[in-house]
Amino acid sequence: MEQEILSVDAGWWVVSQEHKIWLPKGELPHGNAGSLGLTGRSGRPVGEWQGETVWLICGAQPQEMGSLRQLLDQETGLFQLAGRGIQLAEFYRSHRWCGYCGHEMHHSKTELACLCGHCRQRYYPQIAPCIIVAIRRGDEILLAQHTRHRNGIFTVLAGFVEVGETLEQTVAREVMEESSISVKNLRYVSSQPWPFPQSLMMAFMADYAGGDIKIDPKELLSAGWYRYDALPQLPPPGTVARRLIEDTVALCRAEEE
Repeated sequence: MEQEILSVDAGWWVVSQEHKIWLPKGELPHGNAGSLGLTGRSGRPVGEWQGETVWLICGAQPQEMGSLRQLLDQETGLFQLAGRGIQLAEFYRSHRWCGYCGHEMHHSKTELACLCGHCRQRYYPQIAPCIIVAIRRGDEILLAQHTRHRNGIFTVLAGFVEVGETLEQTVAREVMEESSISVKNLRYVSSQPWPFPQSLMMAFMADYAGGDIKIDPKELLSAGWYRYDALPQLPPPGTVARRLIEDTVALCRAEEE
């Protein structure tokens, strides 16, 4: 429930607007509201980290607004809570008006939802399901540079689930569309909330089944097979993509030994 922030309120602070987050000195602010100049703002608790409240304030600070990606090297639990805050801030910003009747909405006092007092519609934050898959061929793994990654990182393939698809169908379609190869022996590994912008990544491992690599240039800059002990620059630790790659490397090493 939203409330006025008092000077004694303390914890971690997610101050967010338009997918940006307040990062004084490049870090998520921590401490009491008075010392951070947040007294009198409207905010709400969105979770707890190491026994302290994580607060969300919707709106910007005059300076030092940055990207959540700057916190990728933080502990996973804190990063996920910051991502939760950013996604909720964007949800509230995009649901000021009812999409059915156009009347102004208000926030629910009992759950994370926006309500229309005119037509009684109820809106919840929507999450886009995505798959991400590591594909192995003997002692090699398929890695690609995505068009959205301009920092030289090579990673595994990923994509959004379409209406009417199972996760298994999504894996097969996305891999074929992006690389023109087919896969087999699909195994579910894990999942990770991914707030870029509002996704839930569902991670799989698979084995190469056939085909030659032919990339979709709209999605990939390059793709290729890399031996497990000669890998290019990888995603940062803590990401599900890095875990998939490390798990594949461990399998290759175990079989070689």
